[in-house]
Amino acid sequence: MNQYYESTRDASITLSPAKAILQGLSNDGGLFVVSDLKDRQIDMKRIVGKNYYEIAEEVFALFLPDFTKEEIQACVEAAYRGKFSNEEVTPLVKLKDGFVLELFNGPTSAFKDVGLQMLPQLTKTALKKTNADYEVLILTATSGDTGKAALEGFKDVDHVKIMVFYPNDGVSKVQEMQMKTQTGNNVKVCAIEGNFDDAQSGIKKLFVDDNFKAELAKENIKLSSANSINIGRLLPQMVYYFYAYASLVEQGEITLGDEINFVVPTGNFGNILAGYYAKQVGLPVHKLVCASNDNNVLYDFIQTGRYDRKRDFLKTISPSMDILISSNLERLLFFASGCDNAYIKELMDDLAKEGSYQVKEDVLANIQKDFKAGYATNQQTQETIRDVYKNDNYLLDPHTAVAYKVLLDDVDTAHKNVVLSTASPYKFTNSVYEALHGETTDDEFILMNKLHEETQVPIPANLVDLDKKPVLHNDVIEKDAMESYVLDKVGSI
Repeated sequence: MNQYYESTRDASITLSPAKAILQGLSNDGGLFVVSDLKDRQIDMKRIVGKNYYEIAEEVFALFLPDFTKEEIQACVEAAYRGKFSNEEVTPLVKLKDGFVLELFNGPTSAFKDVGLQMLPQLTKTALKKTNADYEVLILTATSGDTGKAALEGFKDVDHVKIMVFYPNDGVSKVQEMQMKTQTGNNVKVCAIEGNFDDAQSGIKKLFVDDNFKAELAKENIKLSSANSINIGRLLPQMVYYFYAYASLVEQGEITLGDEINFVVPTGNFGNILAGYYAKQVGLPVHKLVCASNDNNVLYDFIQTGRYDRKRDFLKTISPSMDILISSNLERLLFFASGCDNAYIKELMDDLAKEGSYQVKEDVLANIQKDFKAGYATNQQTQETIRDVYKNDNYLLDPHTAVAYKVLLDDVDTAHKNVVLSTASPYKFTNSVYEALHGETTDDEFILMNKLHEETQVPIPANLVDLDKKPVLHNDVIEKDAMESYVLDKVGSI
C-alpha cells in the first residue's frame, strides 16, 4: 500500500496522510489522492454484521496507514458516540419506490456532520503525530450546510481557528441563523456579496497565494480546509455507503454480492465521490446517480464529457446544490484518466482560463461505466416533496427531493435503489411548506412549528428556538475582500 498522498496535478508533490489532512489542499492547487485506490480492498464479509463505528474503523485503516488502530478508534468514538440523535448514525428507511439513507441526525441536521465531526478529531491527532508547533487556520466556503457543521465541529478546538464564508442571500434563513449564532472562542463567520462559487474560488486562491501564506506564517499559522477538498472530510463519507449496504443485507433485502444503486443530490461532488471511492475498494455498486437541480452543469458533463461553467448561476430551493464549479470532480477525473497528473493539470488550467474543458472519449467512457445523471427543476422538486409526503407519509427536504425525483424518472427495478437524504426538512421550512400548501408569507421559524404540528415529524433539538439565540456574527464583505478580511480578523480569534 502506498504510504503517501499525491497531488492530482503533480505526482512529485506527496505528503503523509496526517500532513495531507492538515494541509487540506496541495500547494499547486491540486487535491490529495492515493494513486493505488483499486489496490486497497475491503472484504464485504467483514462488514456485514458490524455497527457503524466498526465499519468506520475498517475504512479509515485502509486510508490512514500512519494512524494506529487505537488512534483511529479514539477518533471514531469521539466523533460519533453520543453526537447523533440516532444510535445507528445513518439509519435506512424503506419507502415505496426505494430506500432513503438518513444522513441528517448529527448536531447541525445535515449530512456534513458525518465528515465534520470526524475531521476535527483527525486534525487534532495529526497535529500530535507530526509534532506541529503552529496553529491551523481552517478557511471554508459554504453553500449552507458545511459552514455550520464545520463551525460546530471545530469550535473551541485547541490550536485551531476557523473562518467560514457564505454567499449573502444564498442560503436559507435557518442555515444563516445557524451560522450567525455560532458560539466558540476560535470562530468567525462572514457573508460575501457573491455566490458559492465566488466564495470557494476566493478561498482556493488564498491556498496558492505564497504572499498571503507568508503573512500568516509570521503569526505561526498554517492554512487548512474543512471543505470536501480535504481528504479528511471525504473519507468519513465513505462509511455510510458501506453501512447502507450492510443494512440491506441484514434486513434480507439483498444477498451479499448483489449490486445496488445510490442516488445522490450533488453540488461540489464530494458526497457522490465518496460512493465512487467505496465502489473502487469493494462495495458492490451498479450505478452512482448524480442528481442536480437547475444548475445542471454536472448532468451535462456526465452526458457529454464537456464541463462548461460559463452559464447563468440560478438560485433554487435546493441552495446547497447551487454550484457551477464542482471541486471534487477533479479527483474523479484523476482516476478516470488512469491517474494522469499532467492531463488533470491541463484540464484544470483550461477551466481556469477558458471556463470549460472537454475530456477524452476514453475518460468519459470510464466515468459513464460508474455514473448516471439526472436533474429536477424547482417545480418538480416541490411536486416530489408533496407526492412523497402524500404517498409515504415521509417529509423530504428539497435536496433529497431532487434526488428522489431523479430516481422516479428512471427507476432501475433490477437493483435496489438508495437515495441519500442530506438534510432535515426543517432547515428549509419555507420551501417544504410551500410544496405542501402553496405560497406563504410566514417567517421560516413560524413555518417550522406549523410543519411540526401538521406532520408530527420531530424538530431537531439544535433548531428549536434557533431564532431566539443572540446573533454573534454580522460581517458582510465584497467577494474580492476575503484576503484582507482574513488578515485583519485572524488575530482576534
